[in-house]
Amino acid sequence: MARGSGFTLRSDDPRTFPEWIRHRARIGGDKVAAEVNGVVRTYAELDHLTDCTSAGFASLGLEQGAHVSVMMQNSIENIDTWFGLQKAGIVEVPVHTASRGGALRYIVDHADAEALVVDELFLPHLAAVIDELPKVKQVIVNRNEPGEGSVDLPSRVAVHDLADLYNTGGPVPMPTVRRGDTAVVLHSSGTTGPPKGVVLSHDAVIHLTRHLVWLMGYEASDRLYTAFPLFHNNAKYTTVCAAMEAGGSFVMDQRFPVKNFWEVAREKEITAFNYMGALVMMLYKQPPSPSDADNPVRIAFGAPCPVEIWEDFERRFGMSLVEVYGMTECPMSCENRLDNRKIGSAGRESMTYEVRIVDENDEIVPPNTPGEIVVRPKMAGAIFSGYYRREAETVEAWQNLWFHTGDRGTMDEDGFLFFIDRMKDCIRRRGENISSWEVESAVNTHEAVLESAAYGVASELSESEVVIAGVLQPGATLAPEELLDYCHGRMAHFAIPRYVRFMDALPKNASERVEKYKLREQGLTPETWDRDAHGYKVKR
Repeated sequence: MARGSGFTLRSDDPRTFPEWIRHRARIGGDKVAAEVNGVVRTYAELDHLTDCTSAGFASLGLEQGAHVSVMMQNSIENIDTWFGLQKAGIVEVPVHTASRGGALRYIVDHADAEALVVDELFLPHLAAVIDELPKVKQVIVNRNEPGEGSVDLPSRVAVHDLADLYNTGGPVPMPTVRRGDTAVVLHSSGTTGPPKGVVLSHDAVIHLTRHLVWLMGYEASDRLYTAFPLFHNNAKYTTVCAAMEAGGSFVMDQRFPVKNFWEVAREKEITAFNYMGALVMMLYKQPPSPSDADNPVRIAFGAPCPVEIWEDFERRFGMSLVEVYGMTECPMSCENRLDNRKIGSAGRESMTYEVRIVDENDEIVPPNTPGEIVVRPKMAGAIFSGYYRREAETVEAWQNLWFHTGDRGTMDEDGFLFFIDRMKDCIRRRGENISSWEVESAVNTHEAVLESAAYGVASELSESEVVIAGVLQPGATLAPEELLDYCHGRMAHFAIPRYVRFMDALPKNASERVEKYKLREQGLTPETWDRDAHGYKVKR
């Protein structure tokens, strides 16, 4: 790949995922490609075993173009499932492993999933909603992530063990896949409504992978680390695929070892890692050690690192940070390059996208003036294909030939983007996007709650913490602890509010819409209850 203004593609470079996997395997051969939770695989082994899972999925009658949901923790079986589905031409629909109740039902049903691959650990959550999933005909269970006790599913659902799919001995599918065909549907966190399924083509995900490898300068000697989950594009395409595209290797765990990460980096010879949310701050807050800079890590990719610690973090640990701006729909829209960056910014528009700041009339605003961030691609196939079964929202997002991100920012005279906040009603906590709609929908089902509003307030670790402001039914009483107990199992654990505030009424405008900006401006009022201060523990 050429350095300079961007990477270049040869005419024979694979443009679909099945081609790409086999191409990388031919080049990598017996070199180690992956170490996942301690399980090591070479490129050749990964290719062979994912041929097996691909044949196994085909043996179940799953055809090219079918949608299959995947609810699995980070594991080598998860990667075998992902690659196997792609080789069969099947559209993968990853499901956040913390999804529960209505959110889990919605994502699987809305995606038209015919089958679900699930860790045994999560079967109880699936069983709770399976009667509301009539399209799901088959469930494939990974029993290497065991649960507690047996779970019964309806007789209409065929249940298979994932381990058996490796041994079907059937022919390996060889579908005719085009670069514009859908590879994956990744559900974004909903804002004021249910999550949207972001449709990404084979072209889009491979483009993201190659773009990242070029930006970071990854080579065959690099060894990437991640503990981010495989239901996000971060772990998928900017760690797993990026390492393989570079001819290097990756190490994946289920949780990031904050307290001993640098020891892990030395032991595993890690040269790069990804970060999001408060991870950099958490590493920075570890007690200083004389050996901090004595590690093999040379670079890390992500956002956001607090400006006040950025340069000191790099000096202390002897490495560089590369930050970008983007979203699932248009990843890496802006990028800070090591040879051209401004600390605190998200960089300049990348080789892939044009980026502008506009006012409410879509007119470009002067430098350093806040407005909405809008994006459009410079290259075919680089941006998302649309929102699955959300034609109206897709059209609404594209206005005047620009994709409207719903994010607010400024751009200086040199073209560097500075992110301000999300115009959309979404809360970002420790690298996770939290749907206020999901939180409110769950809280509002409590018999004592009349209505509620979820919003974010600044966190001491960067990003936000979740506040739920609730109005109780006349005459009702409810303790904050009781409300949080009720939230367990009804929303992702990381979405359970840290702060609870009971009010007589929520501020509303003339259209009876809650004015959350007023709640955010009020911040943490004296009557706001803090679970951390009261020693309340959230269960995962």
